[in-house]
Amino acid sequence: MEAFKLISPVPVVLCIVVTFLICGIPFGVIIGELFGKGDIRKSGSGNIGTTNALRVGGAKVGALTLLCDVLKGFVCVMASHAILAQFCDPSPTLLLPGNNLDWVLSLVSFAGLAGHMFSPYLHFKGGKGIAVGFGVCMGWIWPVGLSLWIPFLVGVVLTRYVSVGSIAAAISLPVWLLIYYPQSTLAMKVIFAIMALLVVWAHRSNIKKLMQGTESKLSLGKKKE
Repeated sequence: MEAFKLISPVPVVLCIVVTFLICGIPFGVIIGELFGKGDIRKSGSGNIGTTNALRVGGAKVGALTLLCDVLKGFVCVMASHAILAQFCDPSPTLLLPGNNLDWVLSLVSFAGLAGHMFSPYLHFKGGKGIAVGFGVCMGWIWPVGLSLWIPFLVGVVLTRYVSVGSIAAAISLPVWLLIYYPQSTLAMKVIFAIMALLVVWAHRSNIKKLMQGTESKLSLGKKKE
């Protein structure tokens, strides 16, 4: 391929695979077990993410799950950026949005999201992608990552449904990308649009519950409303 004249495919594939494997680590399950809360998948919504970790395990488990899920996405993209920059010819700036190879880190970001949502350690089941999605954005396109908090917080504050804020943030992802990086390649725009759709798809059960009026609202304790 013409693009691989600018960068070797081997480190690209390795970064994608390693990112998938690292982001597939189910920290919610691990932290829940370490704190004596059992397998959080067996309670609440059955999800491994922050919201269920909070409901089942309490504030400490929820906060640590959020931190670890964000960090795994952030660190993987940051590390991949640093590694792949060594293989760009003629310049590492080719990896930045709007340049020829911005699709490379876009694929790494996608791998991070996919690893979390389809964890190879949980029979390819996992979380819904909000925390790790925020992490990968902060690791590379931080203005987009920070801006995701706007629709998320508005949605949660107005409705007290974390799922509403999460879906709003996901839908806004390609919009923020267009605002901050209109010069990004079509490939990058398409990859992030697919990521957004994947997160919305992961919330399909929440959407159904919202329509039925049975979705649980945010609570700082374990008890559902």
